[in-house]
Amino acid sequence: MKQKAKKESVFKKLKPFMGNKKALLPISLFCSLISAISSIFPFYFVWKISKEVFVKGNNISTENVMHYAWMVVLFAFIGIILYYISLMLSHLLAFEVEIGLKKSGFEKTLNMPLGFFNEKSSGKIRKVINDGAAQTHVFLAHQLPDITGTIITPLMILVIFFAFDWRLGLAALIPVIFSFIVMSTMNNANGRKLQKKYFDSLEEMSSESVEYVRSIPVVKTFGQSVKSFTRFYDSINNYRDLVIMFNKLWKNPFSLYTILIESTAFFLIPASILLINSSGDTAAVISNFILYILVAPLLGMVMMKSMYFNQQKDIANQSIDRFNELFVYSEINYPKNSVGFDDQTIEFKNVSFSYDGKNDVLNNINFKVEKGKTLALVGQSGSGKTTIARLLARFWDVKEGEILIGGKNVKDYSKEDLMRNISFVFQNADLFKTSLRENISFGRDDISDDDIENALIKSRSKQIIDNLESGLDTVIGKKGTYLSGGEKQRIALARAFIKDAPIVLLDEATAFTDPENEHLIQDALKDLSKGKTTIMIAHRMTTVKDADNIAVVDEGEIVEMGSHEELMNENGIYKKMWDEYQSSITWNIKKGA
Repeated sequence: MKQKAKKESVFKKLKPFMGNKKALLPISLFCSLISAISSIFPFYFVWKISKEVFVKGNNISTENVMHYAWMVVLFAFIGIILYYISLMLSHLLAFEVEIGLKKSGFEKTLNMPLGFFNEKSSGKIRKVINDGAAQTHVFLAHQLPDITGTIITPLMILVIFFAFDWRLGLAALIPVIFSFIVMSTMNNANGRKLQKKYFDSLEEMSSESVEYVRSIPVVKTFGQSVKSFTRFYDSINNYRDLVIMFNKLWKNPFSLYTILIESTAFFLIPASILLINSSGDTAAVISNFILYILVAPLLGMVMMKSMYFNQQKDIANQSIDRFNELFVYSEINYPKNSVGFDDQTIEFKNVSFSYDGKNDVLNNINFKVEKGKTLALVGQSGSGKTTIARLLARFWDVKEGEILIGGKNVKDYSKEDLMRNISFVFQNADLFKTSLRENISFGRDDISDDDIENALIKSRSKQIIDNLESGLDTVIGKKGTYLSGGEKQRIALARAFIKDAPIVLLDEATAFTDPENEHLIQDALKDLSKGKTTIMIAHRMTTVKDADNIAVVDEGEIVEMGSHEELMNENGIYKKMWDEYQSSITWNIKKGA
């Protein structure tokens, strides 16, 4: 019979992120242990005082009472100080782990293949990293000092229960045993599964909310509500349902647990009365009763701490698991020593590709783009155009065949060389919330103001900068400074001009721009592509007309290839697309009779 793999403890999972503060963990636990032991002794000395008062009667020793009182203060003080030290150390450790997790998350994100960001939304990445760091911080900082206390305190209380008067001890244990049984039903496998679903749904809702916020302009334009954004609306409903289920699961057991754990007096008082009636030693029973009535609630407090500890441990465990699972992705290995970019001719040889390893989205793709020439990819949405372009930049590796740049396989180039020699212009231009100067010169420290000025002119975006009060020092997103989609695209083009890479990938660069910006962007793209090897993807057929070669992609295959004139003469798919496009731009709305 195959044995189950032993689950890794949450501390072992967090150990790599503790850095040089690993030693704080045992020190914090030791301080917590001594604090828990010290915190029990005040109750013992309170019992000694009660013995002096009730048992000795008129023979009370004031000296003894004062001694016991000072011992209460001393041990209470020691317990508080050591617990404070334990908390301080656990917080230092927690901050180290939180920083370590965030650094690790950012480093892993930076090293992920570009295809990773196609599959994982920015909202999900942010939430998994930030929440993972926050949840583990809460666990280490606040629950860590309670571990030893939840072990040693119950043991010491049990010793007290049976050492002083085992009959009162049994009476005090009755509600504790029942409450423990109830608590175990709350912290079962079903509860943990539901808790995992709860956090998964919270993660999904966070991710969808980011996408919804980004789409608000479109939603408002068409007069829609949140219900029109189905995935976000469904994620809210799913989260609501899980919250209700979670509360229903805990409602009755937790209420019963609270009643039982607070009912110690209802068992101790009758037991004490019976003992007084049977033994007649009222003073001894009362002094013992005082001790038990003070100590017994500690078990309830410890059980609550234990429950919260286990809950936070499960949350931290799930958080670190989600963190690790996020970055489980097929690695792309790059050589340390690159072969060098001597030629920018691009060639796809018998390339096939599958996202899931089973169903091919590209089949036997073959084409060659000579250095300085432009290839346009056209076809229906989902036909595989973008996948072809992104395979060149190694968003993913091909399943079959090979991709060559300058006659050398793209796998032989280092990541730095590949990224340095390829410029991307996508549909959605992302700008950082920093100055326009930093946005344009991003990744280059050797750029002068003259270089930026020249890039602005070429990208047709100089007028944008001139219209801003702070010019290039304007911070995007600050004090109401926002740019339209077309303006952001032109700034992104300025960045591409600064990079001046010999290979350019244009993916629907004018898809979401207005006519005025589209004209300016088209002119800028022509300048950007001059003398560069370019792969262009476009739905607007007029954009691709002047390309050196045009490839028609249909269901993952190149079905036609040639110049505009050659493809028009073939009377195939390209001609049909061209005719439909020409027909669509002449549409107009006629007035009714």
